[in-house]
Amino acid sequence: MLTEHALAIQLNRSDDVVIACQEIPAETHLHEYGVTVRETVPAGHKIAIRNISAGAPVRRYNQIIGFASESISAGQHVHVQNLRVQTFDRDYAFCTEAKPTSYIRPGATFRGIVRSDGRVATRNFLGVLTTVNCSATVAKRIAEVFSADALKEYPNVDGVVAITHTTGCGMDIHGEGMEVLRHTLSGYARHVNFAGILVIGLGCEVKQAEDLFSTQNLPAGPLLSSMTIQESGGTVGAIRIGVERIREMLPIANRATRETVAARNLILGLQCGGSDGYSGITANPALGAAVDLLVRHGGTAILSETPEIYGAEHLLTRRAINQEIGEKLVSRIRWWEEYTARERGEMNNNPSPGNKAGGLTTILEKSLGAIAKGGTTNLVDVYQYAETVAAKGLVFMDTPGYDPVSATGQVAGGANLICFTTGRGSVYGCKPSPSLKLATSSRLYRQMADDMDINCGEILDGQASIQEVGERIFRLILETASGRRSRSEAHGFGAEEFVPWMLGAVM
Repeated sequence: MLTEHALAIQLNRSDDVVIACQEIPAETHLHEYGVTVRETVPAGHKIAIRNISAGAPVRRYNQIIGFASESISAGQHVHVQNLRVQTFDRDYAFCTEAKPTSYIRPGATFRGIVRSDGRVATRNFLGVLTTVNCSATVAKRIAEVFSADALKEYPNVDGVVAITHTTGCGMDIHGEGMEVLRHTLSGYARHVNFAGILVIGLGCEVKQAEDLFSTQNLPAGPLLSSMTIQESGGTVGAIRIGVERIREMLPIANRATRETVAARNLILGLQCGGSDGYSGITANPALGAAVDLLVRHGGTAILSETPEIYGAEHLLTRRAINQEIGEKLVSRIRWWEEYTARERGEMNNNPSPGNKAGGLTTILEKSLGAIAKGGTTNLVDVYQYAETVAAKGLVFMDTPGYDPVSATGQVAGGANLICFTTGRGSVYGCKPSPSLKLATSSRLYRQMADDMDINCGEILDGQASIQEVGERIFRLILETASGRRSRSEAHGFGAEEFVPWMLGAVM
């Protein structure tokens, strides 16, 4: 627990910087660290507590967050003006910190929906899934027919949602981009939170429904069918037929009821977006504490956003249960280095301007805070984007850092609930899986109270420990999985946020 009213925090005694807990005016003396602040430093930003030579590494969390681009004096603001990223060696030390998991028996429970194949849902939706952007409007019109009033006779159905996107044509049918799209669409088509799915295409697109069903082994039936606009007589005919198909599914979907099930049936996607200098101090480690609890109760958590573990991946390889899994993670880092070079970018293009305004300077610093979401348990597997997650425990899925694309991959992989930390303030939902928002500061929680589910700023305020907030998050995860609506669900977020990862040329 942090000291209440502290002006600045040193996260590790070996750190070269402290983090401002509030805006600190110039000439303020930080007695605990024996330095005088040389210029006004915004909340969440870094202050040097010792002299740092040009070219020397700068540490936070006792890890390198960058290198001084010029000499930095004690008391100086450390940010983009004097900190840069450069290549440096990381010691991957595969498996050296892996340890047996201490499971809790009997485990925690929640009120879930058990499907016929034994999988457990946290929500009960019907979906209208598009193969191509050209069928997006028809899908939305079908879903709009089934407003809350239209579903009064089906109280066990959470809604009908249109899952639309901007691709599906103008791409190589045999290319990497098409393969990723297939996996993503099939992951949603078979997602446990969907009782039934209607797949709608235009009819002439590259991404044909027939190809999706055959290549992904999707079994057509009363709760999984497809149609095209062209074969339905156009827009009006397609909407009429689509509405009829959904109406046929509703009585079947409504048979679902909740029952007490073990927490091991939860697959939790971990996200952070709109991060700030407090993300790695409050919300991310608190979520990590909740993940440790979930894993100890037999559940699964998916850490993702590969560009946002860059420079910190060595802290995960040490927790890998074997060297093969550690090397799988490193191979994805190497792929991203090659990918960004090919696209004439660089890994340090992340953090975003908003991240930097919040105090994050380099991708190394952002990554070190981001991996805290993954807690402290073993890394048990590494997955490709949208690949079905089967392992129990902490896993990693290769995704971009852009939150909608990353969470889309996690949900396609089976995540039936998302926890999303934010420091600048992010509004996000991802139907069919509920999304919980975790605020890094009390200021943000008050500012965006209608969007935030938990205030992790109490850690910064000295009112709660990381472990206490982690336990609170874990309880809310169980309550939300049992049917309690999240803030983003109350606002109706989740349909427009389906964003598959687009790879390859658009032709």
